[in-house]
Amino acid sequence: MSAALTLAHWQKQAQLQLAAVSQTADIEARLCLCHVLNVSSSYLYSYPERELTTTEQAALSTLLTARLQGQPLAYLFGHWHFFDLQLEVSPSTLIPRPDTELLVEQALSLPLPAKAKVLDLGTGTGAIALALAHNKPQWQLTAVDYIREAVQLAERNRQRLNINNCTVLHSNWFAALAGQCFDLIVSNPPYIDPDDSHLSALRYEPITALTAAESGLADIRHIVQQAPQYLQTNGWLYLEHGYDQADAVRQLLQHSGFSQIQSQRDYGGNWRISGGCYLF
Repeated sequence: MSAALTLAHWQKQAQLQLAAVSQTADIEARLCLCHVLNVSSSYLYSYPERELTTTEQAALSTLLTARLQGQPLAYLFGHWHFFDLQLEVSPSTLIPRPDTELLVEQALSLPLPAKAKVLDLGTGTGAIALALAHNKPQWQLTAVDYIREAVQLAERNRQRLNINNCTVLHSNWFAALAGQCFDLIVSNPPYIDPDDSHLSALRYEPITALTAAESGLADIRHIVQQAPQYLQTNGWLYLEHGYDQADAVRQLLQHSGFSQIQSQRDYGGNWRISGGCYLF
C-alpha cells in the first residue's frame, strides 16, 4: 500500500480482498478501520480523504491478513456487539450472532412476572443473560456454563457492564441448580451435527459449543426433558436450534408436556427458535 493512502482508498482495496472470505466485505472493511482508528462509522463518511499514518497502515495490514486467513473479526478485535451491548469475546466461546437476538426479543415479549427469575443455559460470553438483565432490571438472571473460561469471561462482561441482577455460575447444564425454579429458561446449546459440512467455516470457534450427538439434538433433548423440574407453574422454555430442527424440537417439547409450542424464523428466513409453556 502507498505511503499516502486515504481511508476511502484503503476501504475500497480491503473490500475487494475481503470479498473472498466474506459476504459482507464492505461492512468488515469499515469495521477494521473503525477498530484501528478507534472512531465511529460516521467519521469515515466525514473524512474519507484523511490519510492513514504508517503505524495505522501496518495495524490494518496485520488485521486484514489475519481475516483473509479466516480468523473471525470478533476474535481479532477481542469484542463484539450484541443487543446494544459490547461484549468481550475469546476463542473459548462462540461469537454472539444477530440471529440469537431473536431469542432475547422473544423472551422480552413473554408474559412473565415483573420480577421474573430467568436461567440462561450455556451462556458463553453471557450475551443472552446480560441482554435480558440489561433490558429488565427487575428480573433476576442466572447464567451457567460448563466451560470455566466461559464462566470467567461472562463474569468479566457482567462486571464491566455493571449489571448487578445477573449471577454467573459454573454448571454442567442443570447440575448446580438443584432445588431452584425459574419463570423462563433460555438456551443457545450446541446443535450442529458433527458431520455437517458447514463446520469448516466455523473452524476457529470451539467445537464443543457447536456440535452435539444425535444429529445435533442430544443437548436440546437433555434440556427439554430436564427443564420441567426447574420451571415454575406456567414457566417457559425457549431454545435456539438449527434451520432444519424445528419440527424435531417441537416434538420434543410436546412429549415433555409443553403447550403453546411455536417456532420463529430468523432474519434470514430460517426456523431458528422454538419454545413453549409448561403447565402442571
